[in-house]
Amino acid sequence: MGDFPLHLVQAPPRPRPARLKAAVAGLVTLTMCLFLAGATPRPRLHTAAFAIPGMDAIGSPPAGSSWAPAPVTEDGLTSVATAGRIEFKLHTAGGDETFLPGINLGSTTPGHQPGELSISAAQYRTWFAAMGWLGIRVLRIYTIHPPTFYQELARYNRANPDSPLYLMQGVYFPDESYVRKHNLYDPAVTHAFQDELKDASAAVRGKLTREVTPGRSSGVWDADVTPWLAGWIIGLEFDPRGGSSSDARNQQAPAVKGRYFRSTAEASPTERWLAARMDELAGYEAAAGASEPIAFVNWPTTDPLRHPAEPLEQEDLLQLDANHVQPTTAWPAGTFASYHAYPYYPDFQRHELALQNFVYAGRNDPYAGYVSALKNHHRTMPTLITEFGVPSSIGSAHNSPLGRTQGDHSEREAMRIDAEMLRLIKDQGLSGGFLFGWTDEWFKFTWNTIEHQDGERRQLWHDPLTNEQNFGLIAMDAMGSTDPQYLLDKESGWPVRRVVADVDESYVRLRIALASPVPGALTLGFDVLPGLTGPPAPGTGNREADAAFVLDPVARTGQAYLRTALDPMPLDYAVPVAQRGPAPPGWRRFELVVDRALTVPTTGEKLPAELQNAGLLRYGTPADDSRALWYRDGDELIVRVPWAMLGFADPSKHRVLLRPRLTVSPGVGVTVSASGTDQPIGPVTWTNWNRVYYQERLKQGADQFRDAALETITP
Repeated sequence: MGDFPLHLVQAPPRPRPARLKAAVAGLVTLTMCLFLAGATPRPRLHTAAFAIPGMDAIGSPPAGSSWAPAPVTEDGLTSVATAGRIEFKLHTAGGDETFLPGINLGSTTPGHQPGELSISAAQYRTWFAAMGWLGIRVLRIYTIHPPTFYQELARYNRANPDSPLYLMQGVYFPDESYVRKHNLYDPAVTHAFQDELKDASAAVRGKLTREVTPGRSSGVWDADVTPWLAGWIIGLEFDPRGGSSSDARNQQAPAVKGRYFRSTAEASPTERWLAARMDELAGYEAAAGASEPIAFVNWPTTDPLRHPAEPLEQEDLLQLDANHVQPTTAWPAGTFASYHAYPYYPDFQRHELALQNFVYAGRNDPYAGYVSALKNHHRTMPTLITEFGVPSSIGSAHNSPLGRTQGDHSEREAMRIDAEMLRLIKDQGLSGGFLFGWTDEWFKFTWNTIEHQDGERRQLWHDPLTNEQNFGLIAMDAMGSTDPQYLLDKESGWPVRRVVADVDESYVRLRIALASPVPGALTLGFDVLPGLTGPPAPGTGNREADAAFVLDPVARTGQAYLRTALDPMPLDYAVPVAQRGPAPPGWRRFELVVDRALTVPTTGEKLPAELQNAGLLRYGTPADDSRALWYRDGDELIVRVPWAMLGFADPSKHRVLLRPRLTVSPGVGVTVSASGTDQPIGPVTWTNWNRVYYQERLKQGADQFRDAALETITP
C-alpha cells in the first residue's frame, strides 16, 4: 500500500518570519567566526527519526565498530549469522557480535486489527531510522509484512551500511485450529503453515507475489533483505491444552530425519512436527544458497523445565524443548532456543524456592534466576529472550517480585525496568534480548479487562487500564477530532465557574475553573446512563451519577468509583465484597483483579485473590507521571477521565457495559459537588467514530533503554 497520511506525525512548528531571519543571521555570523578561527563547523544531523516527537532529545549514537554484514560460507551455504556451541554469532565487518539487543514490531496501527497490516511505507521509513538512533540492532517481526516493509528495510540498510538493522523473520500460523481440533497434525493446519514457510522464504529475497487474502499481506515482493537476515523464529506460543491433547493423539508420529533438521529420540509429537517444519524452511533457504539460524517460539507456559510450585495446572502441562530439535551437519547456521519471558508470569516465579533465592546485582532476583535456568538447561545451545518488557499503563494484570508488575508503571519507570532487564539478560550469559515492543497496540486485550470491552471495536479506542495496549517504546497518543465544548461559563457559580470539555480516543478531558472560595474537596459526578439511579455518589447528594472522581486538591489525593451495576469485576472473578476496597453503599471502588485465589502445590499455602486499586487517581501532569490523571493549574483543575472508569465498553459507539449487556449512552452528564452543593454542569457529547486520530511520541525515559542497548554491544 502507499504512504499512510502522516496525521500521526507532528511536524515541527513553523518559525515566524522575524525569528527565521534572526536565526539565519545568527547562523551566518557563527559560520564566519568559525571560518576565521580556522575551525570547521559541525554539520547538523538530520534523520527521519526526528519526525517522532521526543526523538530529537536523544543524542546521536556513537559510531563504534562497523556492523556491516561479513557473511561466512560453509559447504556452499552463506550465513550472516551462526548459532553454534553456546554463542549466537552475527558476523560483521567489525568482528563477530555475540549479544543482540533487539525490538519486536507488530503489524498494525491504531484503528486496525492485526490482520489488516496497516503500517505505511512512510512509517516504516521513520521507524527504522528511529530504531537505529536508539541503538537497536535487530528487528524481529512475527509474520510476513507487506512488500513496503522489505523495500524500506533494504533502503535503510543500504543508506546505513555500517549500522544496519538485522532482521529476525517470524512465520506465524495461518490456521490456529489445532487448539479446537486438539490436533497439530491436522492436514489443514500443517499445509497452511507449510505454504506460509515457503512464502516467507520467497518474501525475504524479493521473489513472491500473493493475491489479496483477508488477514495476510499481499502484493509483489521485489526487495532482497537476505544480506541482513539474522535468523528465523517460527510458530507461536503454543496453547498448553491444545498441544498436550495433540501429543496424546499423535504418539505414533514418526521421528524426523531431515536433511537439515532432525528430532531426537526424546522428542514429543509437537517437537517432531516442529522439526519437520524447520527442515522444510531450511530446504527453501539452502536452495537459494543460504543458511540462517532457525528456532521455534517458546514461552514459560511450555518451557522444558518442571515447576512443581506453579499453582495453575495448565502452566506446567506441556513441555517443549529446543534440545530435542537438532540441526544436521548439512545446516551450518544451526539453531537456538527462543523464549518470550516476562518477570510477572506464570506464578511459579513467585513461589519456586530456587528462583526466589537466586542472587543478582546484590539482591534476590527470581527473573534473573529463571532466565539463567533456561540458559543452563540448553547448555551448549545459544538462548535468546525474544520478548521481554513491562507496560507503561495505569492498569496492571499481575503482581511480581521487585516491582516488575504487569502494568501500573509510569513511562519512565517502565523504561528503567526494561533497561534493567536487558542488562540482566546479557549478564546471565544469554545471547540476546528483544524488547516487546516498538509501538503501543490499541487492539490488544488482557485477561482482566477483556470482558469489559467490545472485542469487535477494541482497536478504535485506547484503554490505559489494559496493560497489553501500552508496551511500546513509542506511544500512540490519542488525538481525537472534536472541538472543545463549553459546558459552563458562570462567574457567580460555585464550586466552579467554568468547565470546558473535549474527548479523544482515550479520555474525556475537563478543564475546570474553580470558584472562590476554592473548595477544599470536590466530587466530579458522571451520569452515563440517565435511567440508572441509586444511592448518591460519594460525598454528594447526586443520585444520577454512575461514576465519580473524588478529589482533594489540598492533599492531592483522589479515588474513582463506579455504581455497583457498572462495576465490571464480577465478569472477571468472584471477589468477596469484604475483600473490596471501602466504598459507600451502592458503589464500588474502581479496581482490577490481578490474581485469582490460588493454592501453592508444594506447600499447600492458600493465597487470596489480589486486587489493584486502579482507581487511585494520581496527582500531577502527564509530564510528571504518565499515569497522573489530574492536577491544578492556577485556579483550574485539569482532569483526564479514562473511558473505562466511566463504564464504557466502546466509546466509539457510545456503548456502556451494564452487566451483562451493552447499553447506548447519550453522553456524559457532569456534576460538580462540594460542601453539600451539587452543581449541574452539562453533558459532554460526541459523534460516533470509525476512524481514529493519533500521534506517535517517544516515551519518557526511553533514553534509559537506549543507553542499555548501547552498553550491551560495547566490548
